[in-house]
Amino acid sequence: MKDFSLEMTGKDIPALIEARPLIPLGTRINVTFLGNEDLDMRVAAAKAVRELGFVPVPHISARRLKSRQQLEEFLGRLQEVDATGHVFVIGGDPTRPEGPYPDSLAVINSGILQQFGVREVGIAGYPEGHPDISTDTLWRALEEKSAALEEHGFDPLIVTQFAFDSAPVAGWVDAVRARGIKAPIRIGTPGPAGVKRLLGFARRFGIGANAMIVKKYGFSLTNLMGVAGPDNFVNDLAAVLAEHAAGPGLGGQIGLHFYTFGGLAETAGWVRRFNPGEE
Repeated sequence: MKDFSLEMTGKDIPALIEARPLIPLGTRINVTFLGNEDLDMRVAAAKAVRELGFVPVPHISARRLKSRQQLEEFLGRLQEVDATGHVFVIGGDPTRPEGPYPDSLAVINSGILQQFGVREVGIAGYPEGHPDISTDTLWRALEEKSAALEEHGFDPLIVTQFAFDSAPVAGWVDAVRARGIKAPIRIGTPGPAGVKRLLGFARRFGIGANAMIVKKYGFSLTNLMGVAGPDNFVNDLAAVLAEHAAGPGLGGQIGLHFYTFGGLAETAGWVRRFNPGEE
């Protein structure tokens, strides 16, 4: 739970202001790059994160970029508000690229990030796979991106898609380390939210949500009312990591990244209740 990170959209500045008293200063906050947001919204959100005492981690969606100039303009605007030290580069939702970058590796290899003061680059991990990408392709991409980050001198970070079950997460981390990838990993964790909302995001991202898994997580598919939090998942994950710590697998730094499906304040409040020492 130490040094967890959060996620917000470009529209969440008021929510971030509301949640500010609950979030430890210096917390990393990822700022999304969604199709219904524009440049001004993304930059304003990153600026607000910085001005409120947190660390902005703007997302760069490779396939949404229409040109090299658009990438340079985005990074230039972010640099003006001191928000280019940490970025998260993702392929993005579009099936076909809207410009010259077919995937996140193309952005990493472009040579542009260095020009705007980027020091750390986050990339995605998929412990439960991806509905549209084969497992072999995902592993090859992770290895290629990790090698490219090292070659270009970036500090690497892996942030995973969220999960409901700690077992595949631990197995995936084992496999990452077995491939010689030593980057810090932040395990994607759904913050407390309505059960229907959680399941909606699970379906959208191809996350396993069968009856046995969600019961283990803390809710039932036959009772969709109410709110579910990640208490069981975090406790189970901690136990699994402790079991693996003495072995050859789960080495390196591992933390949590919260997807704030139920809101920033709700997630930050849950962290405080779950881990009162996190100030």
